[in-house]
Amino acid sequence: MLSNVFSPLRPEAVLVMLRVTCALAMIWGRRVLAVLRVLPLLVAAVPALAATPAFTAPIFFNTLLALGVAFVLGTAIGLERQLRQRSAGLRTTVLVALGAAAFGDLGLRLLGPQGAAQIIAYVVSGIGFLGAGVIMKEGANIRGLNTAATLWCSAAVGAFSGSGLPGEAAILAGFVLAANTLLRPLVQWVNRRPMQGTGTEAEYRVHVICSLDTLPDVRDLLEAQLGAAGYPVRDMETLTETADGVELAATLIPTSAEPGDLDRVVAALERSTKVRSATWTVSAVS
Repeated sequence: MLSNVFSPLRPEAVLVMLRVTCALAMIWGRRVLAVLRVLPLLVAAVPALAATPAFTAPIFFNTLLALGVAFVLGTAIGLERQLRQRSAGLRTTVLVALGAAAFGDLGLRLLGPQGAAQIIAYVVSGIGFLGAGVIMKEGANIRGLNTAATLWCSAAVGAFSGSGLPGEAAILAGFVLAANTLLRPLVQWVNRRPMQGTGTEAEYRVHVICSLDTLPDVRDLLEAQLGAAGYPVRDMETLTETADGVELAATLIPTSAEPGDLDRVVAALERSTKVRSATWTVSAVS
């Protein structure tokens, strides 16, 4: 029968399959041997564990189920992070979920639901410190916020599992995966859209270039024109000051503005003989 199954295969295909099998065996061989060495110790510890007064089989298997659910769901969440080469990958996410599940299950067994709630509160605080470790600031950019939030949600998945709520843990894990995968195209679409002045919070600035001796008059004119248009000034500063001229910038208090209104303000400023040029800029609020 085996000859009938393998008869359509060419010798070259069989050789490739053997090579792949040998390669996989070499990669996983040491790990399998390590597990086989520890397995007899675990098997030998089962009778001693069953003989302890505090051991009860149903509670033990409930704990085993809680940790198993946390492991599987943490693996699903961490695999997505690992595939994207994030700082907190598969193992970190799994360990966070397992730790939260273990602490939640321990509190539930020792003190009941109230004890589980108290321990989970401490877990939430501890995960906050762990998440802060993956957040990095590079100049004006901040990286790792999404990874830190994913760790926080992984701890919540583990807490659900450790509290005896595996169904809720699975639902939360599904939502976490959806947030990290399904929302990515939506985020990219929003980021590619041009900034709209009326629908986006932004910082608006009106720039004026004038001579040094007319700076006080231009400052008053700029503030008056913006005030007449309904845009009060939050701050006014001198950006550059040279012998050729001075660049003055007025930052508006409103975080949204009509481009037409600012165009009319700029046109009114340029009609003044004291103003060499005027323009306005908009930038995203950090």
